[in-house]
Amino acid sequence: MGIITRIRAALIGEPEPLADELLTRYPELGRLRLRRGGLPPRVGGWALGRATVAAITLRRWVFLAPGAPAQPPLLLHELRHLQQFESSPLFPIRYLWASFRHGYHDNPFEADAREYSARRLRARETSSAGAR
Repeated sequence: MGIITRIRAALIGEPEPLADELLTRYPELGRLRLRRGGLPPRVGGWALGRATVAAITLRRWVFLAPGAPAQPPLLLHELRHLQQFESSPLFPIRYLWASFRHGYHDNPFEADAREYSARRLRARETSSAGAR
């Protein structure tokens, strides 16, 4: 691996394919562009006093921490952040302001993403149970 490739991977991670099985169960996840590693999860972690966060979304790009599993709860949460980015060009500023005012966990955008993920998972479980 050349020096340029290593520097690029350290900064923006490596492309991470989404498992076909996940796309079959949650086709909306196809909108995400996943990358594994890179600087964004570290910077997000540093902002929270940690080494890293599991994932961070920057527009359509989701940067997964090296050890974070690419599982539906996390990916659906990050999909909601993609939708929040699309809802307003001021979303990044609004997100940061909400984090300063409420803290990370009580940030309304984070609460919304957690609720969206849980709602989508429940809907999938309900439809799977009905198909049996």
